[in-house]
Amino acid sequence: MNKNELAGAVAEKAGMTKSDATAAVEALFEVITETLKGGDDVRVLGFGNFVVQQRAATTGRNPMTGQPVDIPAKRVPKFSAGKGLKDAVNS
Repeated sequence: MNKNELAGAVAEKAGMTKSDATAAVEALFEVITETLKGGDDVRVLGFGNFVVQQRAATTGRNPMTGQPVDIPAKRVPKFSAGKGLKDAVNS
């Protein structure tokens, strides 16, 4: 399911227009992105958690040449599913 299909499903489920649902989905993604950029977590009870984790710098290898390559440290977004979502998927 892509973003457009998600907006269509939200519109149908909530009984709203597709343009309103598209705006709501876009706003949700923007709020999650801005919150994570600010260093905070987004926790939705029963659904899951969006968090930012720090990945340490490491040394990798170029598969073509075998030469070592420095991989810099960075922050990466992570999602962990909540109990309600896990139970829904496994039932």
